[in-house]
Amino acid sequence: MHRPLRIDILTLFPEIFEPVLGASITGRARKAGLVEWFTTDIRRYADNKHNKVDDRPFGGGPGMVMMCQPLWDCVRDVESQDERPATRVLLTPQGEPLTQSTAESLAASSERLLLIAGHYEGIDERVVEALEPREISVGDYVLSGGEIPAMLLIDSIVRLLPGALGHDESASEDSFALSGPGGSRLLDCPHYTRPREWQGRTVPEVLLAGDHQKVHDWRHQQMIERTRARRPDLLAGEQAGTEEHD
Repeated sequence: MHRPLRIDILTLFPEIFEPVLGASITGRARKAGLVEWFTTDIRRYADNKHNKVDDRPFGGGPGMVMMCQPLWDCVRDVESQDERPATRVLLTPQGEPLTQSTAESLAASSERLLLIAGHYEGIDERVVEALEPREISVGDYVLSGGEIPAMLLIDSIVRLLPGALGHDESASEDSFALSGPGGSRLLDCPHYTRPREWQGRTVPEVLLAGDHQKVHDWRHQQMIERTRARRPDLLAGEQAGTEEHD
């Protein structure tokens, strides 16, 4: 029997994960046996009576820095709890951008993920170098810690697991799926539901005629046009190809 994807989350605030991950698609995926997650409090591995895991930075400056020893011991202990090798991920604004491609590759290639949600000003660089995690950023902004980015990463991966969504093709039709010219990742098309008219606004007729091929073609064209208007950078390949013929 195929084992569920195991996700270990190392954090200073383990209590905030279950209310979010236990709901909606991630919660249903766990009930279906597709994924399991475990949170571990890094403070449990502090070697002092006050469970202190941070200290002032050498060289001065604001903020506190997470110390090497608690995180190192935490990673080693958690990894020993399952024989499958873990893909280590550190959530940090200094990492590679989280993209749909990143989520797809982690969902397809990993049997086990170990996510490190740092806090404070940062983590002592020596333990980062020793652990050699894949460093991932969820955007060019700074949050108080890695907990929310870890949830974002988990959600983006779990919904790609076979059987996680209600319709097998749902993920392939999302924004950033490979569906555009030259393999471009397009934004999703507009969607409509009942009533057919709302505040004088009507549903496009093509969606009401029952011609599935025309619906498919309309949606695909809408994806291209919306991407060109809102995220032209995603169509760079198409633009480059057009320029070559000018």
